[in-house]
Amino acid sequence: MSLRRALHFVFKIGNRNETVKFYREILGMKVLRHEEFEEGCKASCNGPYDGKWSKTMAGLDLKIITLLARDDNIIVEAPGGYKFTLVDKDVTGDPVKKVSIGVSSLAKSLLYWQNILGMTVYEQTETKALLGYDSDKCKLELIHLGCPVDHATAFGRIAFSLDTPGKATVEFVILADPDGHEICFVGDEAFRELSKVDPNGDKLLNTAMAEDKSDEWFAKVASRKKWTP
Repeated sequence: MSLRRALHFVFKIGNRNETVKFYREILGMKVLRHEEFEEGCKASCNGPYDGKWSKTMAGLDLKIITLLARDDNIIVEAPGGYKFTLVDKDVTGDPVKKVSIGVSSLAKSLLYWQNILGMTVYEQTETKALLGYDSDKCKLELIHLGCPVDHATAFGRIAFSLDTPGKATVEFVILADPDGHEICFVGDEAFRELSKVDPNGDKLLNTAMAEDKSDEWFAKVASRKKWTP
């Protein structure tokens, strides 16, 4: 069994209520853990923000995914523009089959992800490459753009586990590929302990959303945009 595996991909979101509704009701995801923070995060992929923020981990419900994709492959878009393709296939192994990122040069990116990070190339064309650490785990798809990658102010980060036997604390290292995509390698043993499902996660998220009243703020902004003098 491979000691490395894809753990999660970080999405920066704005409208938390609408986003949570999408992941729960459209993708059928369940809240695994939720945390609230009073001070800004130092990770650059979270953007140049120094105020309160939160972190929610969600996982898939395969029965709902299968129902949505019964007739054909379906592409759905989350609030914020993130797109998901639901595939009509029997699920074996990891239910999330791949995460796709754009790269300015497929050749340079392959040198980095394959030669430096040790990924295996499973499929490759002139404009795309599918890589991974295990044939049965979530893959990374590199898509050649032929132009610089614009990360704007809040791009994501992909995380993988790294075997660190006997470590009592979570050790991690954050790297960046040739296009500035952040990659986090986390000690596998301690991460499994740290990332156990919190049975109160769903309740914590619901309470936080009710207390911050952000849905009211977004509703006011939306109404102002619709109004024209």
